[in-house]
Amino acid sequence: MMAVERGEASPKGSRKPSSQTSENAQKVLAAFIDRRKPYIWMLNAFGFERRVIVDVQGISAVISGGASGLGLSAARRLATRGVFVVLLDLPASRGEDMARELGAAARFVPGDVRDEAAVEEAVAAAAAVAPLRVAVACAGTATAHKTVGRNGPAPIDGFADTLTINVVGTFNLIRLAAAEMAKLDPVGGERGVVVATASIAAYDGQRGQAAYAAAKGGIVAMTLPVARDLAPLKIRMMTVAPGIFDTPILDGLTPAQVATLREQVPHPARLGAADEFAALVEHIVDNPMLNGETIRIDAAVRLGTK
Repeated sequence: MMAVERGEASPKGSRKPSSQTSENAQKVLAAFIDRRKPYIWMLNAFGFERRVIVDVQGISAVISGGASGLGLSAARRLATRGVFVVLLDLPASRGEDMARELGAAARFVPGDVRDEAAVEEAVAAAAAVAPLRVAVACAGTATAHKTVGRNGPAPIDGFADTLTINVVGTFNLIRLAAAEMAKLDPVGGERGVVVATASIAAYDGQRGQAAYAAAKGGIVAMTLPVARDLAPLKIRMMTVAPGIFDTPILDGLTPAQVATLREQVPHPARLGAADEFAALVEHIVDNPMLNGETIRIDAAVRLGTK
């Protein structure tokens, strides 16, 4: 989240001395190197301007699927910035342990992301501590069935569950968190941001991934209309589509299967780290021009047929 403070503009048609240009370039470089600075220098049509980064310390966030994997990494990132994080995850998850690990900056709320009452409780828990300005939807599930396999047609219950948990659960968090954000006064020109988690399977679905690809594709498809819905409220909506990441979802695979997945990644030729996903979420929170779009974070991998 940023506010803009105008710097001195160059007179129209004039050029700044080379020493001034060098000085401005040094300011840009220094601001990017030293991330502790509360601003960055950016070049626009009129010269350089200083964009002040609004400190997120003292706000709260709700993160579904926050007890493990991508969600937990996002929670850790935000907590280190002074954000109070509410981890919403299933009762059987390690949410209580993870909240205890994060300390006073976190609380665990058990519940199913499809359950309106559970999500409302998580939103209320966050808002009771500090203004809720961030929501990150990481809860999801995957199932693998060919449309017609050796045992006949794919089970419809598995298909429906995958869509409900991923699509309905994500939208449930977005709508309830955004309704709470709408009550707040804008800071730096905005009230908050919601971030959803899709997958490159939304674009490169493999055999057996009809349900998962449809679910993640649904999240990608809702991103722009939700952003447009929330724009008058000064709330942003973004989606991240991770590639092959080292998360608990790979725990069911053999080492050989994981190695096969790793070999598909061009560069860097490895599995993604959950903290790299979290770093992108953190940047989305900080950058007010990111809205209504899905960002792939996949090291240039494009999934094959199988």
